[in-house]
Amino acid sequence: MGGAVTEGIAWQWIFWINVPIGLAMLPLARTRLVESHGPNSRLDLPGVALASIGLLGVVWALVRGNGAGWLSAEVIGATVVGIAALVGFVAWELRAPAPMLPMRFFRSRAFAAANAASLAMYFGMFGSVFLLTQFLQLVMGYSPLEAGLRTLAWTAMPVVVAPVAGALSDRIGGRPIMAFGLALDALAFAWMATIAGPDTTYGQLAPALVLAGIGTAAFFAPVANVVMGSVRPEESGQASGATNAIREIGGVLGVAVLAAVFANQGDYETPTAFVAGFTPALTIGAITVALGAAAALLIPRKRSATAPLKPAIQPA
Repeated sequence: MGGAVTEGIAWQWIFWINVPIGLAMLPLARTRLVESHGPNSRLDLPGVALASIGLLGVVWALVRGNGAGWLSAEVIGATVVGIAALVGFVAWELRAPAPMLPMRFFRSRAFAAANAASLAMYFGMFGSVFLLTQFLQLVMGYSPLEAGLRTLAWTAMPVVVAPVAGALSDRIGGRPIMAFGLALDALAFAWMATIAGPDTTYGQLAPALVLAGIGTAAFFAPVANVVMGSVRPEESGQASGATNAIREIGGVLGVAVLAAVFANQGDYETPTAFVAGFTPALTIGAITVALGAAAALLIPRKRSATAPLKPAIQPA
């Protein structure tokens, strides 16, 4: 869809696609979704403000780093403001009577390890696919639509694999499935980096794309259950919000860092110059995802069905 819109209309229209879909879903959301409420009756306004300023500052710096310069006043200023606000957010949440994000969540090994693995996963995946779509067009010569169709070898695999991975994670726990998926992704990114060249064919690249799709599906299927299972049911909204924020930061960080590595080693002038930057960037992505696999191994093993159940996080 992204390739078709980019090629047939203009890339700016990708931001409008979700508008009619969202409008169409409003009546269904109104009639079919049941409202639920968390344990806190008050809105943590200081926490909302500090988190918003902190994330805005950090994301602004990451997005603008390559364009404005990593040592520019704009980027350094945004980084300082963002980090200071996030430090203030943590300090406030530790003492807030009704925190938006209870810091005790991170005392749960399952919650902390799953989110660390998620950060690494989205860093590697978004950073790599950002460069891969350009590789397909600028080096292999495909149009945006043709490139989008060829990435389906990666992005369509979760449709097939995720149900199987989900069923397995229910039986043996999310820890081995997530670690396996991240290891496959790391191998796939390293494979792409190794075979990439000005004369690389799609037939050579396709097996690595399929492997990445299997790994991505294996990670996606259990991660939400691991995170939600590490907190009390009434706190699932807070845990989900934290995980979504970490995922987005991982994606922004991955695109910014891998693009910076690419820009330092290559350029868009020739296929050879593009590959010179593409290879080290994907190598960094592979290493980061491999670290995510190691983090996933820190998730506690699945309890036996006969073992007594205890809350993953005790009340403060």
